[in-house]
Amino acid sequence: MNMGLGLYQEQTLKLVMTPELRQAITILQYSAVDLISYLQDQANENPVFDLEVAGEVASAKAEKPTPEIDWKEIVGNRATGEYSPAKNESTYNPLDYVQQGSENLYEHLERQLGYVKGFSPLQRQIALFLIGNLDEKGYLEITLEEASRNLGVEMLEIEDVLSVLQHFDPVGVAARSLEECLLLQLEHLALDDEKIVMVVRNHLQDLADNRYQRIADKVGCTPQEVQTMADLVRTLNPRPGAQFSQSETRYVIPDVTVEKVGSEYVVLVNDVAAPRLKINSFYEKMLSQQKSQEEAKQFIHDKLNAAMWLAKSLEQRRLTLMRVTQAIVDMQRDFFDRGIHYLKPMTQKEIAERVSLHESTISRATSNKYVQTPRGIFELKYFFTSALTTSSGSATSSESVKRRIKALIEQEDRKAPLSDQKLGEMLLAEGIEISRRTVAKYREEMLIPSSAKRKRF
Repeated sequence: MNMGLGLYQEQTLKLVMTPELRQAITILQYSAVDLISYLQDQANENPVFDLEVAGEVASAKAEKPTPEIDWKEIVGNRATGEYSPAKNESTYNPLDYVQQGSENLYEHLERQLGYVKGFSPLQRQIALFLIGNLDEKGYLEITLEEASRNLGVEMLEIEDVLSVLQHFDPVGVAARSLEECLLLQLEHLALDDEKIVMVVRNHLQDLADNRYQRIADKVGCTPQEVQTMADLVRTLNPRPGAQFSQSETRYVIPDVTVEKVGSEYVVLVNDVAAPRLKINSFYEKMLSQQKSQEEAKQFIHDKLNAAMWLAKSLEQRRLTLMRVTQAIVDMQRDFFDRGIHYLKPMTQKEIAERVSLHESTISRATSNKYVQTPRGIFELKYFFTSALTTSSGSATSSESVKRRIKALIEQEDRKAPLSDQKLGEMLLAEGIEISRRTVAKYREEMLIPSSAKRKRF
């Protein structure tokens, strides 16, 4: 056999991930909120294009000249004390829309500490030290022994200051355990009788597991009384400091809107929230000038190409979202017409075949995207559900089965709640073949407790 080295030409097809293709894929999987942030970052890096917010453009076009003011009339009315605003005068006050600074837990308690009279400088120092050692839930993170060693004061002095802090707002703050937090709130409500205090101190886990009979035998009362105590304890706040957490609120902006026009559904991509790209006129003129340096022209030309690729990626994202949403609407027509119980099982592969795209593209196009429909706002992933077989051989979606399970539980007798086995038998009688384990799985996904925990005495 002849073996040797040589040069050969061969043609092959392969996918190359160019920067432009990578950018298009990245833009496709962004939600409306993330897309705005991405475009702002791109505008900071690329000086050739600017961003125009659609709302600002519309308001600028609709802006009207300010009407002339009759100062003589105003002065005359004020002299007689009879001034009243004109009919077309706006009562808009910009200060009403200024966001007030949020107060954290430390600042809230420190402000209340300033109202306490009779505290010595040492006691105020102890109080500030304890406030600084509260966690985000409002619990004291260190023991009194550690506080005594760090401050070099007696334990009794720290206990006296802590007892004052525990009566600050929110009620239950500066507690050292969940039991103490609940007892402080019961004391504030004047509901701390002997039995409920015993239940909270010694049987809190049994109370959470709805083991009312065991608690009743140990405390010496009826299960009905224990259940009343449990209902009261569940109204208390186990995390009093959580209301002061500095968590950022994220709002959902629908990427697509589905509107019913006559008997048809029209899909509209939400372009109002996203800013529009506009080529900066300064760099556009600079590129056309002959006196400009070649290096500057090349720089502007490269940035202009990047801006054009970004605009093409945005348009490709818009078209893909429209096609995918239209395919979902066509397959789920019964859901939009008749409701959740008519939601059909659907996979991303079926949508990919309808729109002639890859399944991974469908996954990116529906990830973190929301659609506003006549039946509410849904995540696009919501419409992709697994199938369950009915007795007639047809298929039904898992979401409609969940809603049916929830409806059956809401209609049950609370003194004899339906078990997972009984729910499965009732669904089977309706033609839905489902196992007990699947019923339990769907119930847990909806955060519905088991029948033992739903039972009322």
